[in-house]
Amino acid sequence: MNTIVTSKEEILKTSRELMQQQGWSAVHIRSVAAACGVSVGSIYNYFSSKTELVGAIVESVWCEIFHRPEDEAAFQDIQTCIAWMYERMEYGCKRYPGFFALHSLGFMPEDKPDGRRRMQQIWEHILDGLCAVLKRDTNIRPDAFDEQFTAEKFADALFSLMLSALQRQEYDPSVVLEIVRRTLY
Repeated sequence: MNTIVTSKEEILKTSRELMQQQGWSAVHIRSVAAACGVSVGSIYNYFSSKTELVGAIVESVWCEIFHRPEDEAAFQDIQTCIAWMYERMEYGCKRYPGFFALHSLGFMPEDKPDGRRRMQQIWEHILDGLCAVLKRDTNIRPDAFDEQFTAEKFADALFSLMLSALQRQEYDPSVVLEIVRRTLY
């Protein structure tokens, strides 16, 4: 058995492939080590615990799903951005069936805070991106936001709608896009 893995990224890539082929429940230290062709100890050289491995895998999947496209046009206006996000949600659900519904179960109760922290970081990144797009979208009328109704609050509402759509496995952004049109234009 090969006991040298070239990187954490290689372990995470193999873990994502394992999840894609066999589902979330197939991902644990022994199965990841076997898929990588290394000893369990080799995995522990990169991840101090199952929780750290699971957290890194969850983060890795979220990052793959919502990676920035090479075509920056997706971030020029909020409507295009929302359409892109819903496409990526559908991609994620097809590529990693059950991931969005099940990944939080991969953490033991005592490890939930680390899982929540990782998810919060990813979600903050997505929210920051939505806010940035809202603020640079030249199609939004100038008086759309004020002190009570801020771009940050609207981004939070959009993100909540996105999470709700993920739970329902509904990838048609038309209702959300209509809300955006009626609210901001």
